[in-house]
Amino acid sequence: MSEPTRTQSDFRAAMANLSAAVNVVTTDGPCGRAGMTVSAACSVTDSPPTLLVCVNRSSRSHAVLVGNGRLCVNVLAGEHEDLARHFAGAAKVPPAERFTDARWDLTGYGVPVLRGAAAAVLGRIRGRRELGSHSVLFVDVEQVRTQDGGGALVYFQRRFHSLGTRPAA
Repeated sequence: MSEPTRTQSDFRAAMANLSAAVNVVTTDGPCGRAGMTVSAACSVTDSPPTLLVCVNRSSRSHAVLVGNGRLCVNVLAGEHEDLARHFAGAAKVPPAERFTDARWDLTGYGVPVLRGAAAAVLGRIRGRRELGSHSVLFVDVEQVRTQDGGGALVYFQRRFHSLGTRPAA
């Protein structure tokens, strides 16, 4: 792999200063079960409810996710840093063992849903656009679950940070 250009290095440094919610995107279906940690997920519109999720095409989960066509964006709460690391591959947890934790609902929705997630947004991939190393997936939202009080897990300056909730002044 070649050295990054100056613009690429500067861009990476700038993106390290862009706080992002941490999510575990999960899927299950005829192509198998898979999950990955992503920070590039956001709303597109609420009419109709649509998300976009950016996934590196070199990820071993990419083909499974696209092949199944259904997914859940599990928005992680503050206490889920261990799961973020597992699904990013940083904890060396084998893919086959990532869903053995009792925190996962594997039967109620057709895809793995994290119990206790700040939000779980389930949907079907409507479209895909490939750009550079990633696929941008457009997801039609079918179902949403939310839970208050668990704070949020964000990624900032190449580290995870837990954000708590506090009452408005």
